[in-house]
Amino acid sequence: MNIHEYQAKAVLREFGVPVGHGYPIFKASEAEAAAKQLGGPVWVVKSQIHAGGRGKGKFKEASAGDKGGVRLAKSVDEVKEFAKQMLGATLVTVQTGPDGKQVNRLYIEEGSDIDKEFYLSLLVDRATSRISFVVSTEGGMSIEDVAHETPEKIVSFTVDPATGIMGHHGRTVAKALNLKGDQAKQAEAMVAKLYTAFVAKDMDMLEINPLVLTKQGDLKCLDAKISFDGNALYRHVDIQSLRDETEEDAKEIEASKYDLNYVTLDGTIGCMVNGAGLAMATMDIIKLYGMAPANFLDVGGGASKEKVTAAFKIITADPNVKGILINIFGGIMKCDVIAEGVVAAVKEVGLSVPLVVRLEGTNVEEGKKIIKHSGLNVLPADNLDDAAQKIVNAVKAAA
Repeated sequence: MNIHEYQAKAVLREFGVPVGHGYPIFKASEAEAAAKQLGGPVWVVKSQIHAGGRGKGKFKEASAGDKGGVRLAKSVDEVKEFAKQMLGATLVTVQTGPDGKQVNRLYIEEGSDIDKEFYLSLLVDRATSRISFVVSTEGGMSIEDVAHETPEKIVSFTVDPATGIMGHHGRTVAKALNLKGDQAKQAEAMVAKLYTAFVAKDMDMLEINPLVLTKQGDLKCLDAKISFDGNALYRHVDIQSLRDETEEDAKEIEASKYDLNYVTLDGTIGCMVNGAGLAMATMDIIKLYGMAPANFLDVGGGASKEKVTAAFKIITADPNVKGILINIFGGIMKCDVIAEGVVAAVKEVGLSVPLVVRLEGTNVEEGKKIIKHSGLNVLPADNLDDAAQKIVNAVKAAA
């Protein structure tokens, strides 16, 4: 689960991490009060969306101006004007895609007198099963660009969970950022606090870009991006309350209600599969035959008829779907349960696109009989290769 920058900074503030002062606003009329509370003389007005590259982004609406999604204001009136322009407008960044995202909230923050900008992040390194630090002197840039152009400027290391964070980890960060004296001590203290927060809140990723050194000699998190392990949210009611569903795909939200593993993609063939590995293979073979999947959907190993029905409804709710491929290999999952769920869903929502069903495994004959005697216009398939070819050909024929 992702949260907004101002929420991330509030979480870090709980652990004593130095962040700037600011106020979120949801209406343009709230901008003046927020600016006056901060006092100025410089304010930063930041769009709050779940995407990076906001500063370099562009608004679709001409009325929103062309100064990007993060703007420097030098008067209360300018803060108010920016708020009017930005709220409700659609911001397009390198991470939103061409459709962009609507800005429904802003963060008005005090300005900072910046001397240097750095990059610092923590993430789960799946190769070592440890928390990894990634550090660079090239703050304010995309870390992918830094890795491509000047990889020698990136320092990374992992933390042994048996020892946890230790002093030498902080000193490694300070050395990587060329910090000495009091700034090095600040870096060491911050590294310990960030690691503590990461573990305590079951984070997946914590990115600070930029981490800045002010001209007063203080380290401060100027931006913060956090994502959390969805499987651990039951332990963190406070984090659950930060969820902004307006930033999420409506189909993915609906899928989460039924414990379905669903991700929207940009293809035209909807997929319903049991098992993540089989789902990946199904998407790959669709690509092999010249088309692209519209989603990743793993119904799991023990889905009920109701769960399958819900999954089918979610697929058909996507207007981009021009054909559907159901690929089930029944182990724990029973093929007849899948068949009953599909028949129930089709009878409820209808079927306007080609549907190919491949069933194999437990109760496969019962499942095939249910499909065959349902009266539905369904194309049966003998194996995955056959299924992929049939759905691709059917979609092309219907185009």
